[in-house]
Amino acid sequence: MIRGSCLCGVVRFEFEAAEGPFELCHCNRCRKVSGSAFFAGLGVRREDFRFTSGRETIVSYEAPILRSPPAFRSSFCGRCGSPVPDPDPARAFEVPAGCLDDDPGVQPDKHILVEHLPAWSPISDDLPQFDGPSLLAWRKARRPKPVGDA
Repeated sequence: MIRGSCLCGVVRFEFEAAEGPFELCHCNRCRKVSGSAFFAGLGVRREDFRFTSGRETIVSYEAPILRSPPAFRSSFCGRCGSPVPDPDPARAFEVPAGCLDDDPGVQPDKHILVEHLPAWSPISDDLPQFDGPSLLAWRKARRPKPVGDA
């Protein structure tokens, strides 16, 4: 079991295993939410995840849509302000990796939206780097084809 919590410890959660991806997002919104050069988000299956305490203290902010739905949604502890998992996730579900109390057993696998990378924080590792268009193409190529398509 992998556990996580907010800074004050009111919000606590756990999940069975990390599914991935484990992305380091450099977009402007993720940088603002994290207060850092990137947001480290770890993909988790909704059915493997549960809050163990503090779900009722979570506050969510939905930012205006920039290009197309869905909107950018940020969730945080209403007491200490730490980013926490979305209490009502849509189809994509990421856990802020900085909130993990246990080792998820996986490492980050890529940097995304690197066209927004701040000049003061160059990437110094060998992980793959994707800008917006290349990330969309990469994800589209990895999607399973519907049954019956050649």
